[in-house]
Amino acid sequence: MQTRTLGTTGPQTSALGLGCMGMSALYGDSDRAESIATLHAALEAGITLLDTGDFYGMGHNELLINEALCTAPAAARERALTSVKFGALRTVEGGFTGYDGRPNAVKNFAAYSLQRLGTDHIDIYRIARIDPDVPVEETVGAIAELVEAGHVRHIGLSEVGAETLRRAAAVAPISDLQIEYSLVSRGIEEAILPTARELGIGITAYGVLSRGHFSRDRKLAPNDFRGMSPRFQGENLDRNLDLVDALRKIAEQKGVSVAQTDIAWVLSRGEDIVPLVGARRRDRLTEALGALDVTLDADDLAAIEHAIPAGAAAGDRYPAEQMAHLDSEH
Repeated sequence: MQTRTLGTTGPQTSALGLGCMGMSALYGDSDRAESIATLHAALEAGITLLDTGDFYGMGHNELLINEALCTAPAAARERALTSVKFGALRTVEGGFTGYDGRPNAVKNFAAYSLQRLGTDHIDIYRIARIDPDVPVEETVGAIAELVEAGHVRHIGLSEVGAETLRRAAAVAPISDLQIEYSLVSRGIEEAILPTARELGIGITAYGVLSRGHFSRDRKLAPNDFRGMSPRFQGENLDRNLDLVDALRKIAEQKGVSVAQTDIAWVLSRGEDIVPLVGARRRDRLTEALGALDVTLDADDLAAIEHAIPAGAAAGDRYPAEQMAHLDSEH
């Protein structure tokens, strides 16, 4: 397995990380046994970075990872790194009601995550979205206290803009920024990515497959959040699938899949970027791992840029009320 390092202060990790959210929430129903098998297959393949959130299925995802790690070979378990997001407030019905970044809340969230994960530390800890009522300095300072106490190894951030990144980094070392980055989500290239590189902060990129394998005739489950995403609605969906079709022609010429081309493109953007692949099944994981063997030369990259230039995607990546929570978009 190829490796990369998250920033100048973060851990060395596998070149691909496994995003585990879909095994518990927001992408329709999932199969628990297949999820465990996929986690085991990822660990066996050398993937070390497991990304989760305490609000993914209201703790379900952390318990799932705990089960997978407990039943994995000891060597794989010891290599695994847990990246945990916290702060999202949920209802019994599954709704989101805001974010809590108060220092006492940070430590409370961490205590529950440690219990569910069955471990004595979290490798990377980050608030999922900045709490608008709490200065980022206070939230990061609370995580820094968890680092000092040995409960957390590294501090991360999620979906923050360049100014917030600077403010946070002035408080404590930041290992990485987790943010959406793909061929159709390139907003970080203007200011956020250059700022992260200036500060020595790595990127863990989610959404690298533009929210998964999709087709015009695919029917979404009622509990699949993409049914509310502007990018998957009406004319936006048609426009975006046209982009996928253009990319497919390039992929077929190379003898690889569209998904592998997507992942390879993100990998090509820099050694400081670790794509997170949200595979819920072993076959999807195998496909994603194949991207590590895909080399995009200058001609390939030029063809991809021509097919999907920056800003080509139609529709926002989240509904309006969720976009309002993204510090990275302000």
